[in-house]
Amino acid sequence: MTISRLLPSVLIGCIASARSMTPMALIAAARLAGRRTPGEVFLLDRSLFKAGALVMGAGELAGDKMKSAPDRTVFLGLAARIASAGIAGAALAPRGREPAGAAVAVAAAVPLAYVTLAARKRAMAGIGQTRSGLVEDALVLAAGAAVMWLSTRRS
Repeated sequence: MTISRLLPSVLIGCIASARSMTPMALIAAARLAGRRTPGEVFLLDRSLFKAGALVMGAGELAGDKMKSAPDRTVFLGLAARIASAGIAGAALAPRGREPAGAAVAVAAAVPLAYVTLAARKRAMAGIGQTRSGLVEDALVLAAGAAVMWLSTRRS
């Protein structure tokens, strides 16, 4: 198996570096839209999981603009990225390669969290917390939607 077959998992890990809950929300939205992921992850078919992922994703987008929002590299922020990237990376991996998909997603998410945090801090210094957050949201959501569209198929 070539690494290119795990590219969607790597990309969803990159998305998790900037927004920890967005990968799960994207998977949930794709499932609700009748799209299937290549990998099998039993959580993805649970209604409660899908609803929770969407609520948490929306909450994160709103909460990120608050002055009290912690850095993404604090322990709980990294733990959320590991969980979200792992589950989403497994779901986007080819069937039977879910553990490898989870691993490469996490391997992308954790170090890039430090890179995306540094970029966000630079942007905040220039255009402020809210505007920089909205720009980051737009980039993350556009990239995530593209990954989902290219990596999932109609049921």
